[in-house]
Amino acid sequence: MAFLQFKKMIKYELEYPIKSSLSILFDRLSTLSGLSEWFADDVNLSRDGLYIFTWEGSEQSAKLLSKKKNQHIRFQWEGSSDEFFEFRIQIDELTSDISLIITDFADDDDDKEDSTQLWNLQIDQLKSVIGS
Repeated sequence: MAFLQFKKMIKYELEYPIKSSLSILFDRLSTLSGLSEWFADDVNLSRDGLYIFTWEGSEQSAKLLSKKKNQHIRFQWEGSSDEFFEFRIQIDELTSDISLIITDFADDDDDKEDSTQLWNLQIDQLKSVIGS
């Protein structure tokens, strides 16, 4: 009797300080045009409500799982089961400093390291776009 083995994904969070207004940052995280400025080469919405992300001619689809204005947006890649990626905005109560918290998943430590480097580059691009 054969048993299917499911690989356990590693959930991780990255935190980036962002110097921006809340509304400008959330716009870049939650709109097609905003995401196209830093996250992907192009982002479109399909007829069935999937977000279509394009990088160098390659497409990947994601479903919007949840969105709360100026707080968070969560997507799930098509074909994945429990994994998602999320942009969460955190505001320090004392200083009013804004941080962007990214939650993502990786196959293993090497994949996490590669993904973290990619996120770092993308967040640099985000900061450049919003003048942070």
